[in-house]
Amino acid sequence: MKRFFQPIQKDGSSKKPALSPSAKGGEEAAATAAADPNSAVSGENQKKDPTKFLTWNANSFLLRIKNNWPEFSQFVESLDPDVIAIQEVRMAAAGPKGAPKNPREIKDDTNASREEKLIITRALSSLPIKNYDVWWSLSDSKYAGTALLVKKCFQPKVSFSLDGTGSKHELDGRVILAEFETFKLLNTYVPNNGWKEEESSFPRRRKWDKRMLEFVTQASSKPLIWCGDLNVSHEEIDVSHPDFFAAAKQNGYVPPNKEDFGQPGFTLAERRRFGTILKEGKLVDAYRILHKDKDVESGFSWSGNPIGKYRGKRMRIDYFIVSEELKDRILSCEMHGRGIELKGFYGSDHCPVSLELCGTTPNVEQGLSSPKDS
Repeated sequence: MKRFFQPIQKDGSSKKPALSPSAKGGEEAAATAAADPNSAVSGENQKKDPTKFLTWNANSFLLRIKNNWPEFSQFVESLDPDVIAIQEVRMAAAGPKGAPKNPREIKDDTNASREEKLIITRALSSLPIKNYDVWWSLSDSKYAGTALLVKKCFQPKVSFSLDGTGSKHELDGRVILAEFETFKLLNTYVPNNGWKEEESSFPRRRKWDKRMLEFVTQASSKPLIWCGDLNVSHEEIDVSHPDFFAAAKQNGYVPPNKEDFGQPGFTLAERRRFGTILKEGKLVDAYRILHKDKDVESGFSWSGNPIGKYRGKRMRIDYFIVSEELKDRILSCEMHGRGIELKGFYGSDHCPVSLELCGTTPNVEQGLSSPKDS
């Protein structure tokens, strides 16, 4: 969610991070792991599939690298996730003006874009991030976009659309789908509902929700972990000020459908559709499974501008949603931001959210074995 925040500062106005000048490729990292059995990459080889996950709407990945990289890198090193899902990376896809774009690659056909790509490449080459493989799904312009970072010891099958087509990318780079041995992980940046029907934002969101319902109810041999900025607060407990958000308006506009009235992400229509997706898809909200009560200090993932009427107004719109069959494996699901002053947000208006699962449990019907049997 981008609304109510100050305009993004010009990229050239920020100092560059002090980063490692070069990166090891996959082969060199593997060789290092083989030589040092205690290295991070080698140690993770004991895992069959990832068990620790992190999701974050970075609100411009380039700006986070320029302004907040040391703090975020330290956070990643401390948490040590196997998978990092990023949304709203805001980097343009490769390809010259007027030509078809390559949403898997960062734009580098101008001096400015080459400089930006260099900054990003250097950041990804520094520890601890260089231990991860990176997949991009980018928009033609600096809008939306997602990224997925997976530790190199895991080798998922990756696609970029809700229909699982490897070559097709969802509009604006909003989807990355990774298939591991025992589950699928979906990283999404869900389109904002918007305020006004005539701006086509309501129909866009309804169409997205319809497609998500189709996706989660289709037959699948593997359970799902769905994470990212889902741009919805499901229940009143998921916002700091329910009455404020329910009555919110933009320039006094009142939608013709009363269920579309209020703060985008907290309208009755969105919340009901989200509930249907969870119910019909046999999915559960990992955070709410563990946290039953409202936590006004650290129970929200998005926070309004510290200046103005949105100061202190917060929403939980970043999630880990998991298949019911994974419910008993949830060890933790935490918001890593606190307070009105956005501690732990690392420059974004969203804070990171983490999920940890225990090892695979026996499930005869799905043919899965416990760690002791493997």
